[in-house]
Amino acid sequence: MNRPDESGQPGGAGEVGKFGAVDERCRAYATVARAIRFVRQQRASQPSLQEIAEHVGSSPFHLQRTFGVWAGISPKRFLQYLTSEHARSLLRAQHDVLGAAHAAGLSGPGRLHDLMVACDAVAPGEVRSLGAGLHLTYGFAATPFGRVIVGNTPRGLCHLQFTAADQDADAEAIAQLHAEWRHATLIRDDAALAAIVGRVFAAVHGQQALHLLLRGTNFQVKVWQALLNIAPGDVVSYATLATLIDHPRAQRAVGSALARNRLAVLIPCHRVIRENGDIGSYRWGSERKHALLAVEAARAADRQQQMY
Repeated sequence: MNRPDESGQPGGAGEVGKFGAVDERCRAYATVARAIRFVRQQRASQPSLQEIAEHVGSSPFHLQRTFGVWAGISPKRFLQYLTSEHARSLLRAQHDVLGAAHAAGLSGPGRLHDLMVACDAVAPGEVRSLGAGLHLTYGFAATPFGRVIVGNTPRGLCHLQFTAADQDADAEAIAQLHAEWRHATLIRDDAALAAIVGRVFAAVHGQQALHLLLRGTNFQVKVWQALLNIAPGDVVSYATLATLIDHPRAQRAVGSALARNRLAVLIPCHRVIRENGDIGSYRWGSERKHALLAVEAARAADRQQQMY
């Protein structure tokens, strides 16, 4: 059994991006998450900016600045994307688009923002070997949606999950990665993975494909690959996703496949919501799911405005 090498340096993707340094945006996300939680709890009363700011221990001015640093949009605009009405309107539009494409037998290339994604599935024999002979580089990095642990192999990224920023959480995240690739040689190198993490969470990408290594059953891989055709700013229901993979009655199995996703954001399971517009669950927290969807919706709206 090969244990992980803990000699890597701490760090992360701290480059200065469009809205500010990634480390600063990672810290800002903690405030954003508290604001989202409060708004969801008080959605019947529709709290004001002043009330939200007071709840998170901030002033309205500072809260405006926090959202500006984090995503480049105002709290008011951001909160518009958290409503069930907005989610239902997206579902209606997406149902029409996907239904037409499915009827015509069409499927577009898998894309994350403007980043091409190429997938390779782990063969059954490789699953049984638990990574024997494989060198897996892993590391931690800050992102605009919190801290992540990421794992990379010569065949592509195999692991990207959100984690808390403390030693106990680090140890648990490493142990989970090691359990999934028990016989692989794990080498920590935060700096080597910082650029890859930066590409995943940047607003603009180049055209070089980012390779993913998917480990799951044939059904799970089919679900994950179908998700790559759901564009940022769009959402899909469990029922529609099941229909897209030609298993219209397998909604529960689709949900189980989403829960087994090891590549947060890259395999965008956060874009699957309930038929009634409710955001539903997310293994890395419902506040984070809300945040991802709202930022993607804002960017999609900006792109649409630029086209006209």
